[in-house]
Amino acid sequence: MRRIFLLLVLLGMLATAFLLFSPYGPHRETFVEIAPGTSSRQIARALEQQGIVRSRYGFDVWRLWMEVAHGGTLKAGEYRFDHPARISEVYDRIRRGDVYTIALTIPEGSNLFDIAARVEAAQLGFKEAFEQAARKNIALVADLDPHATSLEGYLFPDTYHFGRQTTAAVMVAAMVKRFRSAAASLGLEGNVHRVVTLASLVERETPIAEERPLVASVFINRLDKNMPLMTDPSVIYAALLEGRYRGTIYQSDLNADSPYNTYRRAGLPPGPICNPGVTSLMAAINPAKTNYLYFVAASADPSGHSRFAATLEEHQRNVEAYRRAQHEAGSR
Repeated sequence: MRRIFLLLVLLGMLATAFLLFSPYGPHRETFVEIAPGTSSRQIARALEQQGIVRSRYGFDVWRLWMEVAHGGTLKAGEYRFDHPARISEVYDRIRRGDVYTIALTIPEGSNLFDIAARVEAAQLGFKEAFEQAARKNIALVADLDPHATSLEGYLFPDTYHFGRQTTAAVMVAAMVKRFRSAAASLGLEGNVHRVVTLASLVERETPIAEERPLVASVFINRLDKNMPLMTDPSVIYAALLEGRYRGTIYQSDLNADSPYNTYRRAGLPPGPICNPGVTSLMAAINPAKTNYLYFVAASADPSGHSRFAATLEEHQRNVEAYRRAQHEAGSR
């Protein structure tokens, strides 16, 4: 009888070891959603039902052992499993809260249409839903910009990590929160609307960080003289808002009666035309002190830098130099 008892104990130990240490699970992508408030036993049952662990009881045994030895709790969220694993690995991932997220990178100068397209490309939702959320949730910036008609300008460029079920409203809130953090670190205060609008124009005019304070100075100088800013990015934005942008600027765009058409209307446009990064915000807060009134943007110049001028005559010479550079670049 003793031998039989020892044999049964040995078989029980082997069975337990098999449950605990033998890899098990799916060979294809499988998601398990653990809602907040789900009990440990419910989690074990869900893992067994989804085929992540061989036995809920084996998972519970390991969980109890680890909680006694090291403490810790299981965390809510969505988890992705795509290969057989030991119970210890499954447990450790849920204890650490290693939830599945999708990286969403927003480059500096992206407008809400660009961001919406990236959201859809990342399979985080439809672009229309994101655009709607960016217009609907303006209360998020009411204290910063009481007249905002969308969150354009306040969707801070950065890399975010969102779960598959994250709503557009949650995404825009995260981006605005990141903007507030950046604004606080820069000491942005006063007329935030004006600063962010100016920074958005600067952002779209040059990709060269060192030039941005100079570009900002041009806009400030023109505003002081009540001269139209005559900036192409604002004309493009006007066309985007009206759904008529065709990939380039036409004369009809320059003639369009839009508050964003800075060729026809003096002053800043009604609001930001994109979401500027830190360097453009800094340039708008602290523009260079110059007498420049004109520039040929680096984004259009094959020479790779902007050309600044204080007089129309000097600007015309810069335009001619720009055209020669374009011609030479095209003939290569």
